[in-house]
Amino acid sequence: MTSHASAHIDDAVGHTEMSHAVRRRQLMAASIGNVMEYYDFVVYAYLATTIAAKFFPNENAVVGLLASFAAFGVGFLARPIGGAIIGRIGDTKGRKIALMITIFGMALGTVGIGLLPTFETIGILAPVLLVVMRLVQGLAAGGEWGGATAFIIESAPTGRRGLFGSIGQASIAASSLLGSVVVAIVASLFTGDQMASWAWRIPFLLGGLLLPIGVYMRRNIEETPAFTAAQKAPARAEHDLGQPLALMGKAFGFTIIWTVSYYVMLNYLPTFLVKHAGLTQSQALWGNSAALIILVLTTPLFGMLSDRVGRKPLLLACCAAFVILPYPLFTVILSGAPLVTIVAIMILFNLFIAAFSGAGPAALSELFPTHSRTTLMSIGYSLSVAIFGGFAPFIATWLIKVTDSPISPTYYLIAGGIVSGAVIWTFRETAHEDLR
Repeated sequence: MTSHASAHIDDAVGHTEMSHAVRRRQLMAASIGNVMEYYDFVVYAYLATTIAAKFFPNENAVVGLLASFAAFGVGFLARPIGGAIIGRIGDTKGRKIALMITIFGMALGTVGIGLLPTFETIGILAPVLLVVMRLVQGLAAGGEWGGATAFIIESAPTGRRGLFGSIGQASIAASSLLGSVVVAIVASLFTGDQMASWAWRIPFLLGGLLLPIGVYMRRNIEETPAFTAAQKAPARAEHDLGQPLALMGKAFGFTIIWTVSYYVMLNYLPTFLVKHAGLTQSQALWGNSAALIILVLTTPLFGMLSDRVGRKPLLLACCAAFVILPYPLFTVILSGAPLVTIVAIMILFNLFIAAFSGAGPAALSELFPTHSRTTLMSIGYSLSVAIFGGFAPFIATWLIKVTDSPISPTYYLIAGGIVSGAVIWTFRETAHEDLR
């Protein structure tokens, strides 16, 4: 962006009056959408074993589970496409329009899965329709994170982008907590036969209740000062895009450990604990819920800390933790550790995820110029999530199968920490700079 245009945006943003009430409404509108958008992904992962039996019946349970996780991953393949399309809408037509599109798309997919007939009823058409619903969800989610994060960061007051971004990220963790609690309650209230027969649908159908709340809140939000100022800025030359491929590449590498740790530790781990650590489904889900509470509560604290000490120290600490800790701590889990020890380990991992989630949204948003932030950030982030996050449960299950060792998912976490750490090391500190 030219220096004149950049100064124009900084001046406009700096002098735009936004009351505390407006900022609060902006933040809540984006956050409630995040809860709605990601709730289904969490519920699907927690019910993967049941979904495998209903939609991918196979004499070999591992093969059926792999098929279920593959369908889970397919939804993520649509994310980069959704990020490009909806992100472009957000950068040209406005953040508000993009956020309305995403919330309707995810609601359609969530409720749709809850209403689908199973393989026993309509045969091969059942898994086909399941994949279609996953694709709809993936398209919506591809535009959601980048749009909501850009919206939140651009609405944040000076010096508090880390805090605001972390609250938005905490809302995603809250959706994981909500999904975990809902499935845990349903699993506790109904017998195994009832869960297998029809009760598995309840968490998906309950997700639809969030739609009217999210639509109401997002319909009444205002565009961000940064976006409004960027729209008024002088025309940009082509080079003002700031080498988009390089920026998307940085976002891609940045996101690897974030998405791998999130989807392995929060989505796959309950299934892992049931199959390899001897926990019941209810124990695994309630333990996961306890760890998620810590994640939700501490993410904003780390966001505030990143506004003071910078983004990089927290991000690099998380990368180092996932290089050093997974192998020894998973060894403890597999050694027959008691439930309290396993939950303590889950909480520790969630604290490091909270550190990354506190600093991450602001750090990634600050990498991009305002006029292309939603598009470029959505594509880079969604592509990394599609490859390394969406298929994380599948890859973890596959690693255990081919190595015949339940410790093997730790290699995936370690590799992610190394790669993202190397990428983040090259970043400059942006916590105390103005948005471009």
